[in-house]
Amino acid sequence: MSSVAVQAAGLVKRVEGAVSATLVNGIDLEVMEGEFVAITGPSGSGKSSLLYLMGLLDAPTEGELYICGQATSRLSDWQKAQLRLSTIGFVFQFHFLLPEFPALNNVLLPMRALGRLSQAEMRAKAAALLQSLGLEAAINKLPNQLSGGQRQRVAIARALANNPQIIIADEPTGNLDSVSTDQVFSILRDLARQNRTVIVVTHDLALAARADRTIRIVDGKIAEAACGVEHAEG
Repeated sequence: MSSVAVQAAGLVKRVEGAVSATLVNGIDLEVMEGEFVAITGPSGSGKSSLLYLMGLLDAPTEGELYICGQATSRLSDWQKAQLRLSTIGFVFQFHFLLPEFPALNNVLLPMRALGRLSQAEMRAKAAALLQSLGLEAAINKLPNQLSGGQRQRVAIARALANNPQIIIADEPTGNLDSVSTDQVFSILRDLARQNRTVIVVTHDLALAARADRTIRIVDGKIAEAACGVEHAEG
């Protein structure tokens, strides 16, 4: 039986200032191991704010977030960073590859930060990840020598570098053509089938419908949740 990978319990995120706002408003949510969840909603609805809370990139104002059963609200910044580095992989709309580094070196970065492997082991693993994503010819190429789809696949390889249980993706196909969009979605789908948890924010409702579950966020709250088309038919 699958266990809960990410659990939000009463999550609230407020921003104080000249104009105060509640970005996430009391969300309760469980995402299981091996589940592919798409989060949708209008611009400004709070879906990316929720994603950043679940990825430990931001801290809630109220509530608790559990990562693989571990409560995170009382962890120090260093403990959160270590948990994030070892457990969560991130893919964003823009690839954020370092332009002066070839693909292989970009994938090495999270492994070097975690520091658990030798240099030879890290290079071998980075090369294997790139090869597994059809990028064997791109290993020594700089980002500006790659297509948009190739750059995003390098970013996915980097997200997988430390073998994370959870993949967090914020509009990962937003800048891609239809062919590259389908490639990236298929990779994320395959990762979920390998029992990783995949949580994606997307405006693409056709892609969202192919996830196991779609959660729609409106005004910082869950408005509705539904099984995806593939999941329902399967």
